[in-house]
Amino acid sequence: MTRSSTIGVVLLCLSLCCPDKVAAAESKKVLLLHSFGANLQNATGIRAELERQWPEPLEIFNASFATARPTDENVASRYADYLRALFANQRPDLALAIGAPSARFFQQYRQQLFPSTPMLMMIEERALSSFKLTANDTAVLTSVDLAGVIRNILQVLPDTANVAVVIGSSPIEQYWLEQMRAAFQPFAGRLSFIWFNDLSLSEMLKRASALPPRSAIFFFLLLTDATGAAHEEESVFSRLHATANAPIFSYSDANFGRGIVGGPLGSVEDRSRQVASAAVRILRGEIPGNIQIPPIAFSTPKFDWRETQRWGISESRLPPGSEIHFRDRPLWERYRMQILVVCFTLLAQTALIAWLIYEHRRRQLAEVLARNSMADLTHLNRMATAGELSASIAHEVNQPLTGIVTRASAALRWLRRDRPDLAKAEAALEQIVAGGQRASDIVKSVRTMFKKDAQIGLVDINKVILMVLQLLRIELRKWDVEVQTQLNDLPPVAGDMVQLQQLVLNLVANAIDAMHAVTPRVLCLKSELNASGALHVSIGDTGTGIDPSTADEVFKPLFTTKKNGMGMGLAICKSIVETHNGRMWVAAAEGRGTIFHIELPAGFRGATPSCDLETDATSSFERLPPHGSRNATGPAIRK
Repeated sequence: MTRSSTIGVVLLCLSLCCPDKVAAAESKKVLLLHSFGANLQNATGIRAELERQWPEPLEIFNASFATARPTDENVASRYADYLRALFANQRPDLALAIGAPSARFFQQYRQQLFPSTPMLMMIEERALSSFKLTANDTAVLTSVDLAGVIRNILQVLPDTANVAVVIGSSPIEQYWLEQMRAAFQPFAGRLSFIWFNDLSLSEMLKRASALPPRSAIFFFLLLTDATGAAHEEESVFSRLHATANAPIFSYSDANFGRGIVGGPLGSVEDRSRQVASAAVRILRGEIPGNIQIPPIAFSTPKFDWRETQRWGISESRLPPGSEIHFRDRPLWERYRMQILVVCFTLLAQTALIAWLIYEHRRRQLAEVLARNSMADLTHLNRMATAGELSASIAHEVNQPLTGIVTRASAALRWLRRDRPDLAKAEAALEQIVAGGQRASDIVKSVRTMFKKDAQIGLVDINKVILMVLQLLRIELRKWDVEVQTQLNDLPPVAGDMVQLQQLVLNLVANAIDAMHAVTPRVLCLKSELNASGALHVSIGDTGTGIDPSTADEVFKPLFTTKKNGMGMGLAICKSIVETHNGRMWVAAAEGRGTIFHIELPAGFRGATPSCDLETDATSSFERLPPHGSRNATGPAIRK
């Protein structure tokens, strides 16, 4: 036996042993026949439900039957021929008719089309009596409570006096017209009904736009108007809603959300679910005649919030348990995530700003504390410097005092002579006054070193340099330091005299310390205006110099190269310079040593102010050795 014949035998055995499995593999065929209006939406819903409830392959043939409008029987006959040709080589497993016109058509041509095909129809319960159902047929009934629609109108709009009924003139519409007249009879004494069945569509729209006050519209069905023109329900309803001056009600939720107010309505969803459930039972082999389904009544009342707001319908007038759809949700519900993001962002920004403000405040406090600490350190530095210079200060004060005593004794001798020498006595007294003034200046200079409060004014930087050299006179002589000065005429600096004096004093004292172990010892001080108009002061020495690797560290607090240094002197100097809006840097001198550069903004532009500083400063050096000489007791100063 060949391989192909073997496979054929296996397949034949499988088909004989498992006929149900083979049949299940074939898709079921459903003919879905619908007619008009709301039935179109019903058909769409039923098809979706069938596909959801039936997990196996399913073929749905959707056929739109429009013979509810014309009265020509030939139209129905030709449509039957079309279906016969469509299903010439196949038979549907189920015929599903939506609406009474479709069901009547199928029963009329059933023997010609599909005599053995089971039929499931969805019709209104009033129409059931006109059908003869066999064991191969079943019906899902819907219930349209026409009077309930009017009761709903009067409940939500109790002042209603007129109800305009939109309905056409086709045979099916004429049937429903009679049903409505009978159902509305109990309301005849309270309401006036306006019937649109004898109007063209344009006349209907015109009447709907000019209804009297306290009116409502009941939209039922419009297939053909009084002129015989056929219309599509969806298009008609849209035009009616656009022109009507009264609220619109209906019996089905097919147009819910498109303009009807709402109320108890026939639910397309409920109908689709029930019909699909019955269809699935038939497709699974259940006998249609054994399937009994209670009529599908109106669903829970539901209302379109937009329409209730438009027509001023209070929610208190709605039936208990009503559902309200399309309500404008509060901003919180619609934009919850966006609001949360914005709030979180604002909170984060607020926290960040608060933190930045806190940090800024903390930094300000730290800066104030640092400035205060620096001021205290500066003051302590001045006191320490004054202590170190006590011998020089005592010597400077002692010199004028000694001269005062000597000249006072001489003046007394000249005045006690038999013939007083008044001229010599007067000269001696003048020298005594000058010596006292000189002593007073020295004491004032020392006292200023102990002040903590800054006193801003115009300061001659040359005068500051010469005053410092005078205070360090003994130290310069002790270490045999040669002083070379090149002080040019300069405008004053806006600053504190004491702080600038301390600045120069620290730098000169450091220069002297740096030259203890070397010879020769030369201290160079220079002042000039640079190209930018700022005052430039340089203080150089011929000492051991600064290691280039530590040049950037020398101005940092606590950094020192001295054995007993605290590392605050140059930090204080830099702080003083920056306080005066200047800058300070260090560089290596040519050959050997270090040069500290100071740049300060001039206090004003213009001519140098006149002062007798040079004379005073020069007089304080009168007793220095001659120019260029050096000895163990003092330096030489070049100017």
